[in-house]
Amino acid sequence: MSTPESYFDRQYADAADPWHLAERWYDRRKYNMTVAVLPRLRYLRAFEPGCSVGVLTELLAARCDRLLSTDRIASAVDAARRRTANVKHVTVRRMTVPEEWPEEPFDLVVLSELLYYFDPSTRTQLLEQSVESLEEGGHLVTVHWNHPVAEHTCTGRDIADHLGTVAALKRLARYDDPDFTLTVHEHSQGACAARSPAAAEGLA
Repeated sequence: MSTPESYFDRQYADAADPWHLAERWYDRRKYNMTVAVLPRLRYLRAFEPGCSVGVLTELLAARCDRLLSTDRIASAVDAARRRTANVKHVTVRRMTVPEEWPEEPFDLVVLSELLYYFDPSTRTQLLEQSVESLEEGGHLVTVHWNHPVAEHTCTGRDIADHLGTVAALKRLARYDDPDFTLTVHEHSQGACAARSPAAAEGLA
C-alpha cells in the first residue's frame, strides 16, 4: 500500500518545512552530490516531481534552461515558488503523480525522496512514466533514504535494484551511502552502452 495522502497533509500542517530540508548538512550534502553527478553541464527541459519546499529545485535551476517542479501539497508549492521567484525559467506547479503527469518531453527527470512512498505497482507506473517522458539519451536521476521508515515501502537500495531491471535504462552511476543511494541512468532503446561525460566530449 502506498503512503496515505493524509500523512503528508499532517506533516505540512505542523511545519512549513517538516523535514528541515533547508537546514541540515545531511540534505545539503546530498543535494550537492545529486547536482554534481549530472552527466551534462546543461539540460534543456527538466522535471522534478515531489519538489517539497524547493531546496533541490534551486540547485537544479542552475543547470537547466527550463525546469518544471511539482508537489501535491499547496503550502510546499507556495514555498518552492517563493524560493525560486527570481528564477524565471523555473515553473512550480501543484500536481499529484503518477495520476497527473506533464505531456512535454524532458532530457532530465529527477526523483528525489519520492519513490519509496508508493507501493510496487504504482512505483513501477511512475518509473514507466519517467522513462516515457525522457528523450533518447536523457537522464533519470534518483536519490532515496536507506534507513527503515514506517511510512516508506522500500529503501534507496531497493529502488536502485529495481531500476537495474528496466530495459530502456542504462546505468551510468550508482552511489551507495550508509544513508542514501544515488543513481544515474540514461534512456537508451538500443544496445549501445550509455555514454560517459568523457565519451560525450571525445575524451574516451
